[in-house]
Amino acid sequence: MSVTIFHNPACGTSRNTLGLIRNAGIEPTVVEYLKTPPNRATLRDLIARAGLTVRAAIRQKGTPYAELDLDGPGLTDDQILDAMTAHPILINRPFVVTPEGVRLCRPSEVVLDILSAPQKGPFTKEDGEAVIDAEGRRVV
Repeated sequence: MSVTIFHNPACGTSRNTLGLIRNAGIEPTVVEYLKTPPNRATLRDLIARAGLTVRAAIRQKGTPYAELDLDGPGLTDDQILDAMTAHPILINRPFVVTPEGVRLCRPSEVVLDILSAPQKGPFTKEDGEAVIDAEGRRVV
């Protein structure tokens, strides 16, 4: 299965998502999007395929969101995309692409919706929350 994750190794949610992909026995293509940001067309495509609005895909916390006045109701999607491509830290993460679809994996277990490969064993998120049990089943 071909899987790509737009990853930020400093983000716990992104690390947990990557861990779940690997727990399914998949070694994904890892794009550290702060080092290699997607171009505008790719970003627009990821957002659309994930079923999100551009505003829903922007990250506010720990970014120049406020300084750039990106909360203005009059801003167009194109203006927001321009800001996201100029400042990749504004791109919410992690986006994951599989043959099953594209998702913004917040929370990290959203990735399970687009992985057809089963989980190989237990998985616990960094905060101690069990997500997958010893039989590879999702903990509810």
